Amino acid sequence: MELKLQEKVYEADKNNALSTQLFDYKKVILDNDHRGYREVKRFFDLVLSLMGLIVLMPLMVIVAIAIKCTSPGPIIYKQTRLGLRGRPFAIYKFRTMVDDAEKYTGPVLASKDDIRYTASGSFLRATRLDELPQLVNVIKGDMSLVGPRPERPELYDVYLKTVPNFTERLMVKPGLTGLAQVKGDYDISPEEKLQYDREYIEKCSLVFDLLILIKTVGVVFSRKGQ
Repeated sequence: MELKLQEKVYEADKNNALSTQLFDYKKVILDNDHRGYREVKRFFDLVLSLMGLIVLMPLMVIVAIAIKCTSPGPIIYKQTRLGLRGRPFAIYKFRTMVDDAEKYTGPVLASKDDIRYTASGSFLRATRLDELPQLVNVIKGDMSLVGPRPERPELYDVYLKTVPNFTERLMVKPGLTGLAQVKGDYDISPEEKLQYDREYIEKCSLVFDLLILIKTVGVVFSRKGQ
Protein backbone atom coordinates (compact mmCIF):
# COMPACT_ATOMS: atom_id res chain seq x y z
CA MET A 1 0.00 0.00 0.00
CA GLU A 2 1.32 3.42 -0.94
CA LEU A 3 1.20 5.66 2.12
CA LYS A 4 0.86 9.09 0.52
CA LEU A 5 0.10 10.55 3.93
CA GLN A 6 3.65 9.88 5.05
CA GLU A 7 5.08 11.80 2.10
CA LYS A 8 2.53 14.58 2.42
CA VAL A 9 2.77 15.32 6.12
CA TYR A 10 6.37 14.58 7.15
CA GLU A 11 9.99 14.72 6.33
CA ALA A 12 12.79 13.82 8.73
CA ASP A 13 15.61 16.36 8.93
CA LYS A 14 19.32 15.47 9.08
CA ASN A 15 19.17 15.22 12.89
CA ASN A 16 16.47 12.52 12.62
CA ALA A 17 13.96 14.77 14.40
CA LEU A 18 10.54 15.72 13.09
CA SER A 19 10.06 18.92 11.15
CA THR A 20 7.10 20.83 9.62
CA GLN A 21 3.92 20.24 11.63
CA LEU A 22 5.75 18.61 14.55
CA PHE A 23 8.39 21.34 14.97
CA ASP A 24 6.79 22.78 18.11
CA TYR A 25 7.47 19.53 19.98
CA LYS A 26 11.11 19.10 18.90
CA LYS A 27 12.37 20.42 22.25
CA VAL A 28 10.44 17.68 24.08
CA ILE A 29 12.14 14.99 21.98
CA LEU A 30 15.60 16.48 22.41
CA ASP A 31 15.13 16.90 26.18
CA ASN A 32 14.03 13.28 26.55
CA ASP A 33 16.94 12.03 24.44
CA HIS A 34 19.36 14.11 26.51
CA ARG A 35 18.19 12.43 29.70
CA GLY A 36 18.59 9.01 28.10
CA TYR A 37 14.86 8.41 28.54
CA ARG A 38 14.42 6.77 25.16
CA GLU A 39 17.28 4.30 25.65
CA VAL A 40 16.19 3.33 29.18
CA LYS A 41 12.58 3.01 28.04
CA ARG A 42 13.66 0.69 25.23
CA PHE A 43 15.51 -1.51 27.74
CA PHE A 44 12.42 -1.84 29.94
CA ASP A 45 10.22 -2.43 26.90
CA LEU A 46 12.37 -5.40 25.91
CA VAL A 47 12.65 -6.87 29.39
CA LEU A 48 8.96 -6.50 30.31
CA SER A 49 7.73 -7.68 26.90
CA LEU A 50 9.88 -10.82 26.97
CA MET A 51 8.73 -11.56 30.52
CA GLY A 52 5.14 -10.92 29.47
CA LEU A 53 5.37 -13.35 26.55
CA ILE A 54 6.82 -16.07 28.77
CA VAL A 55 4.27 -15.62 31.56
CA LEU A 56 1.28 -15.15 29.26
CA MET A 57 2.14 -17.84 26.70
CA PRO A 58 -0.25 -20.45 28.22
CA LEU A 59 -3.09 -17.89 28.13
CA MET A 60 -2.24 -16.94 24.54
CA VAL A 61 -2.36 -20.61 23.51
CA ILE A 62 -5.84 -20.92 25.05
CA VAL A 63 -6.97 -17.76 23.22
CA ALA A 64 -5.59 -19.12 19.95
CA ILE A 65 -7.49 -22.39 20.39
CA ALA A 66 -10.71 -20.50 21.20
CA ILE A 67 -10.39 -18.40 18.04
CA LYS A 68 -9.73 -21.43 15.86
CA CYS A 69 -12.66 -23.35 17.34
CA THR A 70 -15.22 -20.53 17.04
CA SER A 71 -14.46 -18.98 13.67
CA PRO A 72 -12.79 -19.98 10.39
CA GLY A 73 -9.79 -17.92 9.39
CA PRO A 74 -6.36 -16.96 10.72
CA ILE A 75 -5.65 -16.67 14.45
CA ILE A 76 -3.47 -13.59 14.11
CA TYR A 77 -4.73 -10.52 12.30
CA LYS A 78 -2.20 -8.15 10.70
CA GLN A 79 -2.98 -4.56 9.80
CA THR A 80 -0.93 -1.59 8.60
CA ARG A 81 -0.53 1.20 11.17
CA LEU A 82 1.61 4.33 11.29
CA GLY A 83 4.42 4.41 13.82
CA LEU A 84 7.18 6.81 14.81
CA ARG A 85 7.52 9.64 12.27
CA GLY A 86 4.74 8.13 10.19
CA ARG A 87 6.58 4.95 9.28
CA PRO A 88 4.17 2.11 8.41
CA PHE A 89 4.40 -1.24 10.17
CA ALA A 90 2.29 -4.38 10.52
CA ILE A 91 0.52 -4.58 13.88
CA TYR A 92 -0.40 -7.98 15.29
CA LYS A 93 -3.67 -8.78 17.05
CA PHE A 94 -5.71 -11.84 17.88
CA ARG A 95 -8.52 -11.87 15.33
CA THR A 96 -11.81 -10.77 16.90
CA MET A 97 -13.92 -10.37 13.75
CA VAL A 98 -15.02 -12.61 10.93
CA ASP A 99 -12.36 -13.22 8.31
CA ASP A 100 -12.13 -10.44 5.71
CA ALA A 101 -14.50 -8.27 7.77
CA GLU A 102 -13.95 -5.14 5.65
CA LYS A 103 -14.48 -6.77 2.28
CA TYR A 104 -17.70 -4.86 1.63
CA THR A 105 -17.36 -1.89 4.00
CA GLY A 106 -13.77 -0.79 3.50
CA PRO A 107 -11.79 0.62 6.48
CA VAL A 108 -14.18 1.42 9.32
CA LEU A 109 -13.82 1.72 13.08
CA ALA A 110 -15.15 -1.04 15.28
CA SER A 111 -18.06 -0.25 17.60
CA LYS A 112 -19.11 -1.76 20.91
CA ASP A 113 -21.87 -3.91 19.40
CA ASP A 114 -20.24 -4.54 16.03
CA ILE A 115 -21.98 -7.45 14.30
CA ARG A 116 -18.67 -8.50 12.76
CA TYR A 117 -17.35 -9.84 16.08
CA THR A 118 -16.91 -13.59 16.31
CA ALA A 119 -18.21 -15.70 19.20
CA SER A 120 -14.96 -15.19 21.11
CA GLY A 121 -14.18 -11.79 19.64
CA SER A 122 -16.41 -9.68 21.87
CA PHE A 123 -14.84 -11.14 25.01
CA LEU A 124 -11.30 -10.74 23.69
CA ARG A 125 -12.00 -7.15 22.76
CA ALA A 126 -13.65 -6.33 26.09
CA THR A 127 -10.75 -7.78 28.08
CA ARG A 128 -8.16 -6.45 25.59
CA LEU A 129 -6.65 -9.90 25.28
CA ASP A 130 -6.66 -9.35 21.52
CA GLU A 131 -3.79 -6.89 21.98
CA LEU A 132 -1.36 -9.41 23.53
CA PRO A 133 0.42 -10.29 20.23
CA GLN A 134 1.60 -6.69 20.13
CA LEU A 135 4.23 -7.67 22.68
CA VAL A 136 6.02 -8.98 19.57
CA ASN A 137 5.69 -5.51 18.00
CA VAL A 138 7.30 -4.05 21.11
CA ILE A 139 10.19 -6.51 20.95
CA LYS A 140 10.68 -5.75 17.24
CA GLY A 141 10.85 -2.04 18.04
CA ASP A 142 7.72 -1.01 16.12
CA MET A 143 5.98 -0.06 19.35
CA SER A 144 6.59 0.70 23.01
CA LEU A 145 4.61 -0.57 25.98
CA VAL A 146 3.28 2.95 26.57
CA GLY A 147 2.53 5.60 23.98
CA PRO A 148 -0.24 6.86 21.69
CA ARG A 149 -2.17 3.98 20.16
CA PRO A 150 -1.19 3.55 16.47
CA GLU A 151 -3.84 4.40 13.89
CA ARG A 152 -4.39 3.23 10.34
CA PRO A 153 -3.16 5.50 7.51
CA GLU A 154 -6.69 5.63 6.07
CA LEU A 155 -8.00 7.06 9.33
CA TYR A 156 -5.30 9.71 9.41
CA ASP A 157 -6.53 10.85 6.00
CA VAL A 158 -10.00 11.26 7.53
CA TYR A 159 -8.97 12.79 10.87
CA LEU A 160 -6.66 15.38 9.33
CA LYS A 161 -9.65 17.02 7.64
CA THR A 162 -11.07 18.06 11.01
CA VAL A 163 -8.04 17.78 13.32
CA PRO A 164 -5.07 19.22 11.36
CA ASN A 165 -2.63 18.65 14.24
CA PHE A 166 -3.48 14.97 14.65
CA THR A 167 -0.04 14.06 13.28
CA GLU A 168 1.60 15.45 16.43
CA ARG A 169 0.95 12.12 18.15
CA LEU A 170 3.37 10.48 15.71
CA MET A 171 6.39 12.23 17.23
CA VAL A 172 6.83 9.37 19.72
CA LYS A 173 6.72 5.61 19.30
CA PRO A 174 3.15 4.20 19.51
CA GLY A 175 2.22 2.10 22.52
CA LEU A 176 0.43 -1.06 23.55
CA THR A 177 -1.46 1.18 25.94
CA GLY A 178 -1.58 4.91 26.51
CA LEU A 179 -3.03 7.77 28.50
CA ALA A 180 -6.11 7.93 26.26
CA GLN A 181 -6.82 4.26 26.98
CA VAL A 182 -6.78 4.68 30.77
CA LYS A 183 -8.56 8.04 30.93
CA GLY A 184 -10.87 8.00 27.91
CA ASP A 185 -13.95 6.03 26.86
CA TYR A 186 -14.35 3.48 24.07
CA ASP A 187 -15.87 6.00 21.65
CA ILE A 188 -13.35 8.76 22.34
CA SER A 189 -13.21 11.39 19.60
CA PRO A 190 -10.04 12.17 17.59
CA GLU A 191 -9.89 15.58 19.29
CA GLU A 192 -9.99 14.03 22.77
CA LYS A 193 -7.49 11.37 21.76
CA LEU A 194 -5.06 14.03 20.55
CA GLN A 195 -5.52 15.97 23.78
CA TYR A 196 -4.56 12.96 25.89
CA ASP A 197 -1.65 12.09 23.59
CA ARG A 198 -0.32 15.64 23.80
CA GLU A 199 -0.50 15.43 27.57
CA TYR A 200 1.46 12.18 27.50
CA ILE A 201 4.11 13.60 25.16
CA GLU A 202 4.62 16.62 27.38
CA LYS A 203 4.82 14.57 30.60
CA CYS A 204 6.44 11.37 29.36
CA SER A 205 8.85 9.80 31.83
CA LEU A 206 9.56 6.33 33.19
CA VAL A 207 7.46 7.04 36.28
CA PHE A 208 4.55 8.27 34.14
CA ASP A 209 4.84 5.17 31.92
CA LEU A 210 4.75 2.93 34.98
CA LEU A 211 1.63 4.67 36.32
CA ILE A 212 -0.13 4.18 32.97
CA LEU A 213 0.81 0.47 32.93
CA ILE A 214 -0.59 0.03 36.45
CA LYS A 215 -3.79 1.86 35.53
CA THR A 216 -4.10 -0.29 32.41
CA VAL A 217 -4.31 -3.40 34.58
CA GLY A 218 -7.22 -1.81 36.45
CA VAL A 219 -8.92 -0.88 33.17
CA VAL A 220 -8.62 -4.46 31.90
CA PHE A 221 -10.18 -5.99 34.99
CA SER A 222 -12.93 -3.35 35.26
CA ARG A 223 -13.54 -3.38 31.48
CA LYS A 224 -13.70 0.40 31.60
CA GLY A 225 -14.24 2.02 28.24
CA GLN A 226 -15.59 -1.16 26.68
